[in-house]
Amino acid sequence: MTVLTALGPAATARTRDLAGPARVPTDYLSKILRKLVEAKLLVSEKGHHGGFRLARPAGDITIAEILDAVDEGIDENACAFGFSRCDARHPCPLHPLFSELSESVKAWAERSTLADAGPFTRLLTAAVDDR
Repeated sequence: MTVLTALGPAATARTRDLAGPARVPTDYLSKILRKLVEAKLLVSEKGHHGGFRLARPAGDITIAEILDAVDEGIDENACAFGFSRCDARHPCPLHPLFSELSESVKAWAERSTLADAGPFTRLLTAAVDDR
């Protein structure tokens, strides 16, 4: 999605064109892109000039939405040690610190958008434009 952001709001790109700059295998990226289309974060356009494009402006797509769409949402009840039962009533030794970290990451993901990554995505534009 950062590559699409770098290309601009109306730009489309095919899976193979996104895979290289993103350094992700094409088959794996196809599965991720399908999830992002299902979550209505991307639009898939068929045909000769088809590909994927952002469904909304980059500034309206949060990192939290992206993480949720690809099943990597932030689990506030996750345990630093991987214990299945770790909460305020049954804490692991790191529960207070790990909870604070999880809350901070969740707040960051909810307020941060693809547009916030703008300065970093410009580095990707040249790699994709060479397609």
